[in-house]
Amino acid sequence: MNRPRVTPGPVLALTAVWLATRALMLWLLTHDSARLLGGGSVTREVWRLYVHWYGVLGHGAFPAHDTTWQYPPGAGVVLLAPGLLPWLTYFQAFVVLTLAADALVATALVRAGTRPGRSLLGAALWTGGLPLLLHLPLARYDVQVTALAVLSLLALARSPRAGGVYGALGALVKVWPALVLLGTPRERTTRTAWTWATAGGAAALALLAVSFNNPLAFVREQGGRGVQIESLGGTALNLARHAGWPGRAQYRYGAIELAGPHVTAVTTASLTCTAAAFGLLLLWRVRARRWSEATPFDAALSAVLLFTVTSRVISPQYMIWLLGLAAVCLTSRYTSQRPVALLVLAASALSSVAFPMFYREVVDGTWTGCLLMLARNATLAAAAVLSFVRLWRSTRPSAGNTVPAREPRPDSDRLQDRALSVS
Repeated sequence: MNRPRVTPGPVLALTAVWLATRALMLWLLTHDSARLLGGGSVTREVWRLYVHWYGVLGHGAFPAHDTTWQYPPGAGVVLLAPGLLPWLTYFQAFVVLTLAADALVATALVRAGTRPGRSLLGAALWTGGLPLLLHLPLARYDVQVTALAVLSLLALARSPRAGGVYGALGALVKVWPALVLLGTPRERTTRTAWTWATAGGAAALALLAVSFNNPLAFVREQGGRGVQIESLGGTALNLARHAGWPGRAQYRYGAIELAGPHVTAVTTASLTCTAAAFGLLLLWRVRARRWSEATPFDAALSAVLLFTVTSRVISPQYMIWLLGLAAVCLTSRYTSQRPVALLVLAASALSSVAFPMFYREVVDGTWTGCLLMLARNATLAAAAVLSFVRLWRSTRPSAGNTVPAREPRPDSDRLQDRALSVS
């Protein structure tokens, strides 16, 4: 069987762009102390917070009674990984491993995009979109988490078992990758992926629980979080400061949060909206009738967008997740999320303007800061609504068509049929 030839030109061009943009991101990282780049605030999380956690984890325990530790136990493995490169400082090793995860995502997207009927647009979006966040992705471990989510989605068609395990491992690192399995085709693929996700996640959690003390310490601290200044609720409260609201910004739980009257009500509203979003996604799952190869990708992006915009916290690194999922969507020519991907790119660019470039304006609640966050969050909200509407429409049967949904066939089956027809 002859496979279609892949023109090397686009792949070589993407490689050159990746190398150039990552070199630029590294240059920005070395100039992090510049005022316009945050005055050192971007890299501080690695050399101060991550290094501290590394020391605690190295003694066989997760941080307990630490309000900044709000991550599942799998995060400990990622934060210990720089120890595998002892000839480098912790910061240097962390950046090297983050770049390796970035390259892994780009390579996986290129491989997916060069298959028959696929597109390299996904690899192009990741390669060109991540630098919109400046050097922030190199100083957070969200690239590693996104890599697990991307691998999960791309593996589903060929190996639902591997897709389920990757999703479970991602969820153990930062919870949200559990959402990537929401759109798995019904019946066999869903049973296989979800079963292996449950088994793989339980085995990994048990291993971590045996190896470290306090594996569930993060639950208590996560539940105590308030309204972060960059969330939709935080933007509303920040605007209210101009109307006389007496609240103030303060550093709590590792982020800048707003404190004052009515914050509890905003927190409750955010949690209610998150529950409503989950209900909408369950309704979609029950009512969906048509699945294409892109449906699992589109559902993952829509789910994470909905949970992001309704969250009490929208940290700038969350955009890394959305860029990765949007890139996976664009590897398929059947995706319904192309305009959503453009909105994600726009929101990423606005996020960088807000943090680190004008974060002081955001914290102080000036009109500049408020309008920046309003623009970013309005773009994200529009992306979430548009994403869900297009997902819903793409999986509803056409007028008069009552044919039940049919599970997409694995790539190997389709290629086998093509070979038989040729012979």
